[in-house]
This record gives sequence, C-alpha cells and structure tokens, in this order.
Amino acid sequence: MKTLFFILLVTCTNAVFAQVDTTSFPKERQEIRALLRKPMDCSDFIAVGPKGDISFSHQQWVEVQKKEKLVFKSVQPVPGNEFIRIYDGSVAVVNLLIDVKLLVDGQDVNIKVRRLEVYHKGANGWCRVAGQGTQVDEKLFPSI
Repeated sequence: MKTLFFILLVTCTNAVFAQVDTTSFPKERQEIRALLRKPMDCSDFIAVGPKGDISFSHQQWVEVQKKEKLVFKSVQPVPGNEFIRIYDGSVAVVNLLIDVKLLVDGQDVNIKVRRLEVYHKGANGWCRVAGQGTQVDEKLFPSI
C-alpha cells in the first residue's frame, strides 16, 4: 500500500511540474515577453472586458475604453507572476498579473489585474488573438 501511494504521489507531482514548462521554445518565449510590453493585435483579435463586454477588434476595445472614460496611465507586470506556455512554436498562452494605474472619469485608480492572453505566430510574426482581464480582489487575495 505504501508503495502504491508513493507511485501515485510521484506521478501526480510530475504531472503538476510538467504543466509549468518554463524552458521549451526559448526563442519564442523571448519574443512573447517582448510583446507583453506592447502587444500587437491580430486582425481577428477578440477581447473580453472585466464586466463581460466583448470587443471584436482592437479599435472596438479602444472605443469601449473611451465610452467608460478610462485612461491607462501605466501597466506594469508584477515580477514572478508571468506564466507563458508555448504550443508547437506557434501558439502562446500567457497568464500574468499586472499593476494598473488608471484615470477613470477623472479619478485616479490603482488595481491589480490578472490577464489571460493568447498569441499566434503567423508569416508576419506574433500577434495577440484573444485577451481577458479580471480585477484581483485584494481583500480576498492580499498576498498578491
């Protein structure tokens, strides 16, 4: 019984570590890290906002920000909270935590946002095909 438990423990532990692959596709990872500072959106980009709103292009997303009277003052990734998975060298799924400083209807707002973004590498390089941000409730998750 102890042997079976040990085998299951090792198998489960390896499965968890395998999901956090931080070494494969090093060139592509570097390209994605560079894009995180200033993403290039694909023509078929789709974005879901924190209120569930959906935009089917970068321009639509910009228009939503204007309508909500949002002005991004700064967006900074939180070190140690960036996870990049590369699939077949041409698709990247990125999860990162960002510190966002906004001006909302004339008021300064500082929030943390968990982003999920998907990138695709085509003939012209990488571009973002999807993104969604969720504001982190710092009362529920104070250690972030």
